[in-house]
Amino acid sequence: MASQLRGNDLRQLGFPEGRAIGLALAQLQRKHLKRLSQTDQLVLLRALLDAPSNFLTHLDWSHTAAALLPAPSRHIALAERKDYAIFGAEHIEQGAIHQMETAMKLPVTVAGALMPDAHHGYGLPIGGVLATDNAVIPYAVGVDIGCRMALSVFALPPKHLEQRVQELRKLLLDNTRFGGRDVFRRGQHLDHAVLSRSEFRDIPFLRNKLDTAAAQIGSSGGGNHFVEWGVVEITDPTNEMGVPVGRYLGLLSHSGSRGMGAAIANHYTKLAKDVCQLPGEAQHLAWLGLDTEAGQEYWAAMNLAGDYASACHHQIHHRLAKALGEKPLAKVENHHNFAWKERLADGREVVLHRKGATPAGAGVLGIIPGSMTAPGFIVRGRGEALSLSSASHGAGRAMSRTRAKAELGKADLRRYLRQHQVELLGGGLDEAPQAYKDIRQVMQSQTELVDVLGSFTPRIVRMEGGV
Repeated sequence: MASQLRGNDLRQLGFPEGRAIGLALAQLQRKHLKRLSQTDQLVLLRALLDAPSNFLTHLDWSHTAAALLPAPSRHIALAERKDYAIFGAEHIEQGAIHQMETAMKLPVTVAGALMPDAHHGYGLPIGGVLATDNAVIPYAVGVDIGCRMALSVFALPPKHLEQRVQELRKLLLDNTRFGGRDVFRRGQHLDHAVLSRSEFRDIPFLRNKLDTAAAQIGSSGGGNHFVEWGVVEITDPTNEMGVPVGRYLGLLSHSGSRGMGAAIANHYTKLAKDVCQLPGEAQHLAWLGLDTEAGQEYWAAMNLAGDYASACHHQIHHRLAKALGEKPLAKVENHHNFAWKERLADGREVVLHRKGATPAGAGVLGIIPGSMTAPGFIVRGRGEALSLSSASHGAGRAMSRTRAKAELGKADLRRYLRQHQVELLGGGLDEAPQAYKDIRQVMQSQTELVDVLGSFTPRIVRMEGGV
């Protein structure tokens, strides 16, 4: 085992006084680096010192490399706030508006909009849409990268829910898994091409994430994620799904990129904060330039996480459709917590972040859910320029999780669910329907953003937790 390097050894090597020395010494205590000879450790540190930018995305050395960059390149002042559109301002808490105001002061900000379901989040508010110039903000994408809705419509009448409720309940319990530990056992997993993607090999940070991704594929997250049976009602005969006006059995799921997405978000947010040091109120809005190696790496990892989230939904719907013995008439899928390269109305290309906001470009289909006792809506985007072709991603929270747990009781929740003829499998008080805004008011605030093609009303809801 190599003798231990000390701070003076790094100073003699040329390390500047300060944070970089402490970070480097701490890294050298990691088991796989501790095994290196002192000579090899010094060679590694010399390479890091000579070209820190080459290590900005390295699994071991990203934070040390960032600390070695010249300070002037990392400290960034806010600019004058740009104007942005707010939809349904009367439904939005002041904390979310304050966060959006801060985001509109970033030097890289081009345009923005706030959706009617907006509420306070980290960095960009949930329900915030932000267009930037050649920069991606990990926390404006969010922790649950590529979180999405997926709907299957089956050629079965709504009475199927009443006549075969025991069977449908069992199908949910047998074919869904929630949370970090409740995953499918070996032999139950379905394979998917996303697990063979080269990013798992090419991006250093992702090399140890494949096993977890493979274990969790086809499962759903905790919190507000769900899989539920309900009634689909198609009301617009011109719908692009080709489904006649009427009422059908539907399956709706909501989940994201599981542990992998959270790990990507946290890693690259820390890296962005190191290389882009903003004032305290804006620190969670640190960005990575898409003309940098770190920015390109995050972009590739983000897209992988989005595709992984989609694969999870496809497997959920495949399992349940097969168990039901039916092929869906139609499917609709849309995602949020993501960044896209899009063009604004003036033709300018931007990086468009939608954190808890649904893409609503002209003709784009999506689902905007309510709560477990309120309908969700199947919509077609109208491509409204003021909203940056976006709409809300749901009803939005009226109570924080902490407040909901403190103010709502289990008896109240059970009574409320019975009144709305909804059966809940799992779940908790933090996701009680009373904790959410009125979806009808939210939809009324965005009539110029989307056209409603139909609705989905939940009946049997599966979430994380015991039953």
